[in-house]
Formats: sequence, C-alpha cells, structure tokens
Amino acid sequence: MDLNGDGCMDLLSGSWPGELFFFEGGQERSFAVPVMLKDKAGEIINVGGGIQERSEGLLIRGTVQWEQTDNGTFVTYHGRRIESTPDKPISSTGTASTVRAVDWDGDGDYDLIVGNIDGDVYFIPNEGTTTAYVFGKEKQLQAGGQRVHVNGRAGPYAADWDCDSDLDLLVGAEDGSVTLFRNTGSAKSPELAAGMQLVPPGRVDYGPNISKEPQRGNRAKVCVADWNGDGRPDLLVGDYGTLKPDRPDPTPEEQARYDQIRKDMEPIEKRFRELIQRLDGSDRPKTKEDQKQLYESLNEISGQMQSLRSQLPPEYETHGWVWLFLRK
Repeated sequence: MDLNGDGCMDLLSGSWPGELFFFEGGQERSFAVPVMLKDKAGEIINVGGGIQERSEGLLIRGTVQWEQTDNGTFVTYHGRRIESTPDKPISSTGTASTVRAVDWDGDGDYDLIVGNIDGDVYFIPNEGTTTAYVFGKEKQLQAGGQRVHVNGRAGPYAADWDCDSDLDLLVGAEDGSVTLFRNTGSAKSPELAAGMQLVPPGRVDYGPNISKEPQRGNRAKVCVADWNGDGRPDLLVGDYGTLKPDRPDPTPEEQARYDQIRKDMEPIEKRFRELIQRLDGSDRPKTKEDQKQLYESLNEISGQMQSLRSQLPPEYETHGWVWLFLRK
C-alpha cells in the first residue's frame, strides 16, 4: 500500500494503546521510523482513545508514560503531564486498534478502516489526495440500520468477497469468529447489509488439561486472497491460541513441590487482588503517603508472585496460527 503516492510501498499498523503508526517506505524495501498518524486538526488518531473522566478518577486510553517521583505519581499523555492524586487517581488502558488502508468511498485515494477493542468499526475519510493524505473525522460504520459491531477486538478487512466489483467488509472478533457485512450499495456509495457469520468462534483453554494439538483460538484477524488460484476469494484467519507444552509429566516429587508452591501462592495472590481493588475502590488511598505505600505494597507482592511462578513449569504456551478457509 502506497499511502503517500511516492511510488514506494508503506506500512500501517494499529497498536494496543490504539494510536495508528505509519512506516513510510523507501528504496529497497526500507522503512522510516514510524510516526503516529494525525487528523486534519493535527490531533493524533486513536478511535475511542483519550482522557475520560470517571467518578473514580481519570482513565487514559492510549500511549502513556508513568513516572514515580518523591513529589507524587505522574502520567504523560501526548505531551500532557498529569498528576495521579488520591482524590483523582489515573488508570490507563488501550483500544487495541486494527487499521486497513483502502479506498472505501471510491474517490481514488486511501481511506482508513479502523476496528477497536470495543468491537466497533470506523471509517476515516481521506479528504486530501493520493499524494497528500488528510484524514477527517471518524464515522462509525453502519450495517442493516445498526452500527457495525462484533464481540470485541474488531479486526476489519475490506475486499470484494462476492465478486460484484465493490468492497465488502469482513470483521474478525475477540471470540475468534469472522462476520461478513456485504456491500449492497456501490463502490462509491457503500451500504452494508446486516452481518452474516462466516467463521464460528474459536476456543482458548488454560490450565493443566488443555490440548497438545493446535486448535483455532480467538482474536481473529482476517486477510482475503485467492489462495488456490481458482478465481474465488479465500479466507486467511490469524488467531491467538494456547497449547500444552510438549514436556514429560513431572515426577511425584516434582509434583508435590509444585503443589506446595501453588498453595503458598494462594494468600499472596489474594492479597494482590485486594490491593488492586483498593486502587479504584471506595477505600482507595486518601493521601499521597497512603498512595505511595499502596504502590510499594503492590510492587513487593508482585515480586513475591513472580519469584514463586518462576519455580513452576508453564501450564500452557501462547501461539498465533493462521488458518486457511478455502471458498467452496
């Protein structure tokens, strides 16, 4: 994809915090240091991100830097430095963006289709040109009279799935499913029909009884291509899955030691959960000193848990597979 029309292929990437990253391509398949894409107002694009006021404090969805000082705890978000105080504590998370560059409105330049952790999909129009992109305000896509929405972590992909010369929308979801929203309009004026599930949810297991054989997982990410060259689009689906490690079963002595370690961890994990609940709960710290002590206790408990867990064999491994679905 040549986003800036200079004849070199570029790269786009979403991110866990939610900002969209542009890697400008150069000669011999080289890429520049990534930059965060901005809209026409000069604001960094993060659909669903930003600073949100809540009754229990501030929630920042995006890239942040935390700083613990003698004067307090501070968070820097896109150049803005904010203090996390007992009466207004700050927490942070991401929007898990997935982005595709595609000419959605048929005007000859690349627009953006963005999915996020909420399961929603947005269209960001390019109001510039093929050589000078200018991105406007995001618009939530509609299908069948309702917003396009899937079961979390929307991973959109635009392709002519039904081979009628316009772009349809396929969306992967947190549960591993893939939904098709057919374009019943035209290439220049797309209108999406209600969703139809193409691929059912996957499965992710945890614990000692999971399978040693790969199984399709969740967090589906989609690509459409004619994989077998028969003239019909096929479906490639990436996922996140778990697998039981292929290792010998523990000896009785090893199993007894592991059981004891897990027993020792129970009160520590319980204490950790209690401390986490205090961060945003009704009994959260009321002074900076209380807040400092809480963070120190959390760090100490985290260290204890990490030390014990390092003595246990992993019950599962995480993997990402790509599954091929050939078109019938």
